[in-house]
Amino acid sequence: MSIAAVSAAPSSGRIPLPVKIGFTAFMAVLVPVYTYWYGPTNFLYFCDVSLILTLIGIWSESALLISMCAVGLLLPQAFWVVDYLAHFAGLSPTGMTDYMFISEHSFFLRFLSGFHGWLPFLLLYLVWRLGYDRRAFLNWSVLAWALLLLCYFVMPGPRPDPGMTPVNINYVFGMSDTAPQSFVPPLVWLAGLMIGLPLLAFIPTHFALRRFAPQASA
Repeated sequence: MSIAAVSAAPSSGRIPLPVKIGFTAFMAVLVPVYTYWYGPTNFLYFCDVSLILTLIGIWSESALLISMCAVGLLLPQAFWVVDYLAHFAGLSPTGMTDYMFISEHSFFLRFLSGFHGWLPFLLLYLVWRLGYDRRAFLNWSVLAWALLLLCYFVMPGPRPDPGMTPVNINYVFGMSDTAPQSFVPPLVWLAGLMIGLPLLAFIPTHFALRRFAPQASA
């Protein structure tokens, strides 16, 4: 067998038990804490949905579930990591991690939210172990569209003082939790998310994983 064929095949070791136990222990803490402080609707965020899918994926060793999370999160969470690190230089390129530096917020909750920083690296590791499933792009895109529609039509929009209750979940009303965007009509914004996320985030990640990651067996 050629070296290229070996490098293209997923590792036969699958997912080590310590990784499964460690992630499960983290989820055993995060889920009840988040449910208590934020409520169950917090788990409609893409990142939190991915946590649950990853938990299922590591125990079932499902390349599809892990690949879906990778397609959906790798690029957005990379921006999270960059924004977080930029704060230490006194910068805030996107503002998406400002909440991590507000001392009035519980340190424990901020510590748990640090998963945004390490989850993309865990997903890359898991994809390397299980292989990339090419069905992930379509499956994640359909799931993302369903979540966006649910959050827009059912979940609460921005409020002047949202408190701990999740509002504007997945930014379906704009980038602020305190006021909706006013640049374009609301449905145009929603359509932009539904079109833009696959084109600008999911498709590039899909092709990168197809090119560089081991591929899951059919």
